[in-house]
Amino acid sequence: MIEAVGLGREFEGKWAVRDLTLRVHAGELYGFLGPNGAGKTTTIRMLAGLLRPTAGEVRIAGLDHKTATRAIKQRLGLVPDTPPLHDYLTARQYVGLVASLWQVPRKDRDERRDRLFELLGLDEVKDQLCKGCSHGTRKKIHLAAVLTTAPQVLLLDEPTTGLDPLSTRRLKDLLLKESRRGTTILFSTHVLETAEQICHRLGILYDGHLQAEGTLAELRAQRGDGTLEDIFLRMTSA
Repeated sequence: MIEAVGLGREFEGKWAVRDLTLRVHAGELYGFLGPNGAGKTTTIRMLAGLLRPTAGEVRIAGLDHKTATRAIKQRLGLVPDTPPLHDYLTARQYVGLVASLWQVPRKDRDERRDRLFELLGLDEVKDQLCKGCSHGTRKKIHLAAVLTTAPQVLLLDEPTTGLDPLSTRRLKDLLLKESRRGTTILFSTHVLETAEQICHRLGILYDGHLQAEGTLAELRAQRGDGTLEDIFLRMTSA
């Protein structure tokens, strides 16, 4: 469902991502790990079609970004680290706006929105203006809006940033449910414990290159025993 082949992006003579080959299968939860500056956000922006690669190819659900951008956008949801909410809409209105842009039928929109607001603990803020919401709450509102469109592929950049422990637990439960429903999910995170708990496979990016990939058991076989944190630090510490 997500495929990158030889993917690279250059900025002013420096490669932020280089020769990246990545495949994520239908219904898979894929944890995309790496230190600050490793190239995670750049990769996600290329996968989402927001940034043109300098080299390589991207396919989403078998469709090439170069020839089927509109069709890909109908299948893909993106939750960036800083969500693009409209400050003078309420949470409920913002979700309704996104659903209407994706032409989600009203009945489906309302059912999905109510379910997601309950799962994410947003019922208490649904009629508040987005302007007054915390960063973590804004991120949850945008996630609810994106999931209301029922994307086949979901990309999340640091989804747990700004979330308290209860909200983080709710997010993990929701991602597992979406994965079981068949949604393909790739998310970057610095919270290695979260990745270790819920991801089917993990990829570790360092200096723009994918250094290792696999299940936790496969990473241990490749890189030595220990927790995911142990493996990550061995691979990314200069």
